[in-house]
Amino acid sequence: MGRLPEFWGLGPGAMRGEVWTLIVIVGFCTWAFRYFPTRLDLTALPKTGALARFLASTGPAAIATLFVASVLPLMARGTPLPLMAGVAAVLAVYAAKKSVVGATLAGSAAYGAAYGLMGM
Repeated sequence: MGRLPEFWGLGPGAMRGEVWTLIVIVGFCTWAFRYFPTRLDLTALPKTGALARFLASTGPAAIATLFVASVLPLMARGTPLPLMAGVAAVLAVYAAKKSVVGATLAGSAAYGAAYGLMGM
């Protein structure tokens, strides 16, 4: 049959069972957290209840987490000028136009321009 692919953890250097268990648990919880709120009828919930506040804060918390996870490696390099240019452009355009799309495009353009000018 030949060698089993190492990618699936079936060949030499296979991952431990605990890692696979963790992958399955995290994958299921992520799926459930995204799937079930779309299937529930939340219209009867009080607007100021604990569940409503929790669901309303999930989006901003996820965005903040992704931002921090993206920024930390850039900060570790020691030259965060492209990062600062991108963040400044996002904040400036969003404050002026209240457009998420425009702010995203401006931030990407400013980051790319600063990155290019620095010759990185």
